[in-house]
Amino acid sequence: MDLSFIAVVVLATLAAGGVTYALFYPMLSGQARAEKRRKDFASPVAARGVDREAQNRAKRGQIAQSLKDIENRESARNKLTLEQRILQAGLNWDRRKYYIISAVIAVVTAFVLFLLSGSMVLALVGLFVGGLGLPSWFLQHCRNGRLKKFGNEFPNAIDVITRGIKAGLPLNDCLRIVATEAVDPVKTEFRLIIESQTLGLSLTDAVTKLYERMPCPESNFFGIVLAIQQKTGGNLAETLGNLSRVIRDRRKMRDKIQAVSMEAKASAGIIACLPPAVAIMVYLTSPRYIELLWLTQAGKFALVGCAIWMLMGVLIMRKMINFNI
Repeated sequence: MDLSFIAVVVLATLAAGGVTYALFYPMLSGQARAEKRRKDFASPVAARGVDREAQNRAKRGQIAQSLKDIENRESARNKLTLEQRILQAGLNWDRRKYYIISAVIAVVTAFVLFLLSGSMVLALVGLFVGGLGLPSWFLQHCRNGRLKKFGNEFPNAIDVITRGIKAGLPLNDCLRIVATEAVDPVKTEFRLIIESQTLGLSLTDAVTKLYERMPCPESNFFGIVLAIQQKTGGNLAETLGNLSRVIRDRRKMRDKIQAVSMEAKASAGIIACLPPAVAIMVYLTSPRYIELLWLTQAGKFALVGCAIWMLMGVLIMRKMINFNI
């Protein structure tokens, strides 16, 4: 037999075997079934990944909406009415009395400025400042002073409540002790809590109104602690003891920061007072030299520009050295 014919047959057989092996090996070895299983497993995973991403987007949207609602509620809470501002200042005024006092202060301020300067423009400025600025500043000053006194005395009141609960007294009796023996404004606020309970409010609602009258973190913490204890129970004495310690630590931190920042505040005060002091001394020594600032047009523009820049610098320094704890 011819060798070439034999070689062709062998090569054809090898080629057919190779083609058959390539076509049927995945089926015989299970590779096709494994690939199918991988595809079947991967498709639900991808679908689950898409569903999970959609769920995450929905959750993020819900969280963003919740934060927006909280921000809107806080903004609405910060928009205080005149009655609320007077209540937080600890004054027993009504709206009519406030307006009468504002009108009297405005007229007196305008009259005094007109007598001192003889300028009708300054009298109108005094009328505006005395009617709108000074009464509002007085309310804010009284409110800040009252909040400061409340924050200093409030931990002692919490300690009295804690000791009373440990001694076996009911919570309402402990609140009455604070309302009788504490120092104002804590005494007044706890007396209002007792009176609110007498009128039918629950303890949680009465303590919640404490934050409306005294908008400080301490009263908010106290209301949250009592609200949680009323719903879930627990060791109220230990919780209030921890709250008292946290409030005292916050006050220590605030005092420490104030002591550390006093140098910066003194420097800012000196820098802010230096230009007016120099201007007054120059005017006392050589008035004709500095009178050009308010006698000439260019001097007036320079004086207004310097005042604006000085005010901006003072506000920036005030923002840098004020810390909220």
